[in-house]
Amino acid sequence: MKIPASSPQDTTNNNNNNTNSTDSNHLSMDEHVMRSMDWDSIMKELELDDDSAPNSLKTGFTTTTTTDSTILPLYAVDSNLPGFPDQIQPSDFESSSDVYPGQNQTTGYGFNSLDSVDNGGFDFIEDLIRVVDCVESDELQLAQVVLSRLNQRLRSPAGRALQRAAFYFKEALGSLLTGSNRNPIRLSSWSDIVQRIRAIKEYSGISPIPLFSHFTANQAILDSLSSQSSSPFVHVVDFEIGFGGQYASLMREITEKSVSGGFLRVTAVVAEECAVETRLVKENLTQFAAEMKIRFQIEFVLMKTFEMLSFKAIRFVEGERTVVLISPAIFRRVSGITDFVNNLRRVSPKVVVFVDSEGWTEIAGSGSFRREFVSALEFYTMVLESLDAAAPPGDLVKKIVEAFVLRPKISAAVETAADRRHTGEMTWREAFCAAGMRPIQLSQFADFQAECLLEKAQVRGFHVAKRQGELVLCWHGRALVATSAWRF
Repeated sequence: MKIPASSPQDTTNNNNNNTNSTDSNHLSMDEHVMRSMDWDSIMKELELDDDSAPNSLKTGFTTTTTTDSTILPLYAVDSNLPGFPDQIQPSDFESSSDVYPGQNQTTGYGFNSLDSVDNGGFDFIEDLIRVVDCVESDELQLAQVVLSRLNQRLRSPAGRALQRAAFYFKEALGSLLTGSNRNPIRLSSWSDIVQRIRAIKEYSGISPIPLFSHFTANQAILDSLSSQSSSPFVHVVDFEIGFGGQYASLMREITEKSVSGGFLRVTAVVAEECAVETRLVKENLTQFAAEMKIRFQIEFVLMKTFEMLSFKAIRFVEGERTVVLISPAIFRRVSGITDFVNNLRRVSPKVVVFVDSEGWTEIAGSGSFRREFVSALEFYTMVLESLDAAAPPGDLVKKIVEAFVLRPKISAAVETAADRRHTGEMTWREAFCAAGMRPIQLSQFADFQAECLLEKAQVRGFHVAKRQGELVLCWHGRALVATSAWRF
């Protein structure tokens, strides 16, 4: 069962017509703001050439006035990089307390391994691990007691990277114990969407992590489609489409490489709470495709439907080149990695691209909640540390990124580690190899793009490496993003 293309729009229109509802009126105003944005112009503005922006990843709040007097921020981004629409200005947050009250501006903590941390000021790590041990042994009341003590010590995400990471992991443990992370599905509001768009956009402006994920995935897709005898019809099955900004550069590349202009069809498997976003994604990408003169279609499949029907929920057309783009997010939803990979085999995709920006390769597969929790804590501490190096102390952008991008990822990581304890399930790599998949070497051009991205980022500490067929973005030797391509 697929989501009809008009479903999110019909729902919104019904809300708009309900003039007696205060919530509907508020939604109408938010929707009007979103719809009034000139998405096509924004996409072009976000893809300025190198001459206009020598340091294209640094956020600069240069503005331009549109015909309707709306002030839009311009972010200088490499011409091949996807952009994200944005409208919210920094002034919308009067102070950092609007994100988290009481947050100080300390930064720069050097952290390589939890094993190297002594108790001098960081003994809250021991309490975190104690809560994890209690959860693993089902001593939930004791876990609540220790967590209450942590709540008194970690009141906000303040201080250095490890301290802020500890706060987010403490919050995730609290949600796990109270069950608040398993609340009934709530559709995203337009306000939530705007905040997340801004956070993702800001993250792409100061850190190479998001753009590295998008570029390497796009290049892996393009490498698989390079055969002259291949069909011009491309079908991408995407399990984590987000707001779809990454498809801007992919459309451009397909258009340039195809004599007939090319055809791109995307099937996005989305969570139930993302139904509102699907309308925005569809309108934005369709408008950009029209600008690029590429034939484009997009369909949405609910994750719940996919969980029941697997790949039978997706429409495949004979003659299309199918590419499957996956991330650790799908493994948090399906019942088992092995079953997912076996079902994937029946689809016979041209290539499977796996982008791990959550440390999944190092974190998952041990079957120990404690071990996976510690690995995740170390991973996200490194991510926060890299964010500190990219943004000045007390920078508001950094706080927004942490609140709306990293915090949800941390919560999901903790929940997944808890759900997987004692399972002993094989890792994704083991499941791929067991199903007969083999890694494909990424092209030298992918290496070149990655190196250029780091040059533009100008954040010391990042470097690109290769590992077992993966192209890896590292921060002081620790893998933060790993992209690999696979084929049956």
